[in-house]
Amino acid sequence: MTAIHPTAIIDPAAELDSTVTVGPYTVIGPHVKIGAGTTVGPHCVLEGHTTIGRDNRIFQFASLGAIPQDKKYAGEPCELVIGERNTIREFCTFNIGSPADVGVTRVGDDNWLMAYVHLAHDCQVGSNTIFANNSTLAGHVHVGDWAILAGFTMVHQFVRIGAHSMTAICSVLLADLPPFVMCQGQPAVARSMNFEGLRRRGFSPERISVVKAMHKALYRRDLTLQAAQESIADLRQAHAESEPDVQMMLSFLAQTSPQRGIVR
Repeated sequence: MTAIHPTAIIDPAAELDSTVTVGPYTVIGPHVKIGAGTTVGPHCVLEGHTTIGRDNRIFQFASLGAIPQDKKYAGEPCELVIGERNTIREFCTFNIGSPADVGVTRVGDDNWLMAYVHLAHDCQVGSNTIFANNSTLAGHVHVGDWAILAGFTMVHQFVRIGAHSMTAICSVLLADLPPFVMCQGQPAVARSMNFEGLRRRGFSPERISVVKAMHKALYRRDLTLQAAQESIADLRQAHAESEPDVQMMLSFLAQTSPQRGIVR
């Protein structure tokens, strides 16, 4: 049987796997679905059209699935979708999407989301990320796999954060952060590449050398963004092993709007 504390209030229409655990005084609404092995701590509120996958750990006082903090929202049935094996710590607030975008706020798998993390409407978070305490995403932010946001990082709406990137504490992101880049400041500026993180994830020395070359093209050779992209594209021919890394960088840069730009 599902282990539900007697003080929890679970709407009869909610769909909980038989292995789900729910703590005291938690409230779960009628459109919530929770997969096998997930634990929900005490004093949580799970509402809206919210789907939560397997083996997540949701700690006390989390608020998941509330309506977006958007004055234009008028009750549309937008969603929050959370994948598998995520750790969601105390006082996290994840809102559903909005009709102005895809209508879904999405969190992937194996993410580590510390206390007071806020994901606004329509944010798209990949897998294996780490959000330290008080990291805050405004609406429509996209975060790639393996990104790390340090404590008190604040991200402007519509900003994109590339895979394997990293912010320093109290960073303010007003522009797109390309893959692999480490940044710091208010507003954030590029400092280096996340070389140690790449080593820990099994990147070979050859792949890391290509990441270094991409860093030089973007930040050390005084090139325009267009010229830097052309220089990065040339790396594909000499380093076949790094083709996916180069292509990921080029695809990211190609989607950056001139108005937003990248962290420089």
